[in-house]
Amino acid sequence: MAIAAQNPEPADAAARRAIEPVTVYTLDRLPPYDQAFYENIRSDMTLAETIVIPPRDARVFEVPAGHLFRICNNEGPQVGDLNLWNTTDLTERFYSGKTRALHATHISTGDRLWSSFPGFRPMATVTHNTLDWYGIDEYGAGVHDVIGTRCDPYTQHMLSGTDYHYCCHSNLTRALAAARNLSLDEAEAHVHDVVNVFMCTGYTRDTNEYFMKASPARPGDFIELFAEFDLLAGLSTCPGGNCGSGHSSDDAPCWPMQIEIYKPNSDKLAGWSPATANGYGGGHGIG
Repeated sequence: MAIAAQNPEPADAAARRAIEPVTVYTLDRLPPYDQAFYENIRSDMTLAETIVIPPRDARVFEVPAGHLFRICNNEGPQVGDLNLWNTTDLTERFYSGKTRALHATHISTGDRLWSSFPGFRPMATVTHNTLDWYGIDEYGAGVHDVIGTRCDPYTQHMLSGTDYHYCCHSNLTRALAAARNLSLDEAEAHVHDVVNVFMCTGYTRDTNEYFMKASPARPGDFIELFAEFDLLAGLSTCPGGNCGSGHSSDDAPCWPMQIEIYKPNSDKLAGWSPATANGYGGGHGIG
């Protein structure tokens, strides 16, 4: 519950509020999205692997550099939580906050998913999004957000006093531990804030609180990404199903999700090379 303002407005309150905003990172300063390049890759690719993720569960899988992977809704409007790591160094992982600042609260075709410092480079580029038509609705909601975290048992315990073991945080921890032969404690340290794929979210206009609503995804919808270097990816099928009523319980209808990994024709990648680590050489920000 928010506490009402305890201080009176100053005489120049209206003038202060009327100051026009300044975009922090304008799109023209980012490396441009080469639409022709990615569409050319997509025009000639072969399905290399299919992975089915059961409801209220997670899988971790590798995506080689230069391959594409699709996250597919084939049976119902299911939301998923995506983690990304550098295959050879789990400490380099998806940086949701910087991705949000560089692009937007919700990602779509042409946006990149950026890695943590000091590597700080594009991990994956969104090459297709069947829900790009949705945009931002009248409530301020969009699809595929990078503003939420992931449902987790700690918040669940604090808010309800109950212990639920199939939150996305828990699912991803178990899946990473199994994939990399780690203890659960070791794996948990690498699970991080996510891309909420297919989730429809925003902030309320009156109280600025994070909200979710039923996903507009339907069978056949997918989001497709291009791996800019060798990736380890983890996806959890959220126990909230379409997240239209709640999450972190066994009450919501849930569906499996499917991962499809595609290998492009090598000729299409001529001249392309994997993303390299950021060139800043100051050393821990000291300079």
